[in-house]
Amino acid sequence: FWEHVYMTVVSVAIGFVIAFALALIAHRRRWLIPPITQVTGILYTLPSVAVFFLLLPITGRGKTTAIIALVAYSLLILFRNVIAGLENVPADARDAGRGMGLTQRQLTWRVELPLALPEIMAGLRIAVTTTVGLAALAFLAGAGGLGEAIFADVNFRSNVLVAGGLAVGLAIVLDLLVLGVQRLITPWMRVT
Repeated sequence: FWEHVYMTVVSVAIGFVIAFALALIAHRRRWLIPPITQVTGILYTLPSVAVFFLLLPITGRGKTTAIIALVAYSLLILFRNVIAGLENVPADARDAGRGMGLTQRQLTWRVELPLALPEIMAGLRIAVTTTVGLAALAFLAGAGGLGEAIFADVNFRSNVLVAGGLAVGLAIVLDLLVLGVQRLITPWMRVT
């Protein structure tokens, strides 16, 4: 269980940092959005089992192989949501920031990103729950996790039910955790 939690959290954290940085760069240089979307889209469409096996000769068996593959799968989801959040910031809010004399950097960090947070967090929630499911296949790369218990003896139903139930429970708990963080950092979104 803890291997599964570790792989999920580390993969999503690394994927978020990479996707967030790419999105900030692409937001400034609009021509980068299509190529980044295409590359991350290709990574997302590759079959996960094939990616694990393709990485094995390069990174060997273990968590490194699993984390690289899981990061690759989270990039498209996270990148698109950060870009969508930034693009959906109302023009009036940008104009007001410019009218107050904010530099482009200040405008990004003080106006655009706070207003984009709900969409960014929605992407993070999707990435987390998706990664919990994909991490179940990480046992094929020798990374352990709940998938090992699920597939160890498929005929023994209690293993499947317990490990599968833990994976579903983990996805729900992590989703609620991200939702709780979202509510804390976006108080203006709460209904009073």
